[in-house]
Amino acid sequence: MTKRFLPLALIAILLVVTSLAMPAPTRAAEGIELLDSSTQIAFPGSLAFKIKVASTSEVTRIRLHYEVEKMSYARVVSEVWLKFTPGRTVVAQWPWDMRRASLPPGATVKYWWTIEDQADNKLVTPIQKVKFDDIRYSWQELTEDKLTILWYKGSQIFAQKLMAGSQEALERLAKDTGVYPEKHITMYIYANSKDLQGAMVFPREWTGGTAYTKYGTIAIGVSPDNLGWGIKALAHELGHSVIHQITFSPYGNILPTWLDEGLALHAEGEIDPYLEEWLKKAIEKNRLISVRSLSSPFSAIPEQAYISYAQSQSLVDFLITNYGKDKIFKLLMIFKEGATCDEALMQVYDFNQDGLEKLWLQSLPAPGKAQVEPAYDVIIMSVALSGAS
Repeated sequence: MTKRFLPLALIAILLVVTSLAMPAPTRAAEGIELLDSSTQIAFPGSLAFKIKVASTSEVTRIRLHYEVEKMSYARVVSEVWLKFTPGRTVVAQWPWDMRRASLPPGATVKYWWTIEDQADNKLVTPIQKVKFDDIRYSWQELTEDKLTILWYKGSQIFAQKLMAGSQEALERLAKDTGVYPEKHITMYIYANSKDLQGAMVFPREWTGGTAYTKYGTIAIGVSPDNLGWGIKALAHELGHSVIHQITFSPYGNILPTWLDEGLALHAEGEIDPYLEEWLKKAIEKNRLISVRSLSSPFSAIPEQAYISYAQSQSLVDFLITNYGKDKIFKLLMIFKEGATCDEALMQVYDFNQDGLEKLWLQSLPAPGKAQVEPAYDVIIMSVALSGAS
């Protein structure tokens, strides 16, 4: 099996950058006094950092350092030099425009300041934390084990049913694939798709839910009168979240799309009959897509997307039903080590993508032959066919 390795030079650079970016121990700086350090949230558009300092000498430099808490193999600290008029008392701020780097609801940001004056005094402030919450709503909270549900519309029973469905999805994943959450997952339940899209900087009109896997956050629009759909949609997003947690590695997201989406669909429970119909039509019309093509992001064309999801659901069901959870778990662990799709499949099942395709086709109720369709423009979807991915 071929493994991907990070260049030693890159690792060395990352370590040096990290050590330089870390705040020095806080120390008293003669003449410099921090009068105020605060933030102002304008969710989802911006997060402003504000500071007020005074010194016996003219304050000449103020730097903001900030770090977003998320899954990462390299610590990334950003630095901003604030613009202000030098003086003995200075008020300055920096607005972080989320159109450039949006954060999901609940993301935590650590920050601190370095202040210098004309007399070469320097003050490094203690680390502070701010949670980028969607403060437009009054959230209620329900927590069980490694799951938290936040919602603002609907009764306690509504939230409890969503939680019960989510716990069942996790049990299903553990039973059939051996995976379970390694980190806490928080689910923001917006009252509808409109409210959800209002929580995004660049929303798509079809967005009904999404998983921010590196942040351990799910945001989804579920109205109390659409509970059945909400339970399935949350299960789907939980599938993505858990799978991405356990396969997270320095090599990036290397899961083939058919496996990622197929496992998320499996987390929903019973085989989706709507997708089964699409699979049946694709078989009848000889429009099946090759497994190799399904390893890439799915087509944005609706018919192609439906067939892609339907085949992914069927492929994962085929692997779990015929080879069991131990092998699917081992497959995920090998992907985490940086293996290609063919390498991982060969090591676990003794066949590559073409072999999987052949065996899967033989298992179908009607004869079919996979056919690679012409290239289409694609988008990376983390949104389900019915509204959430």
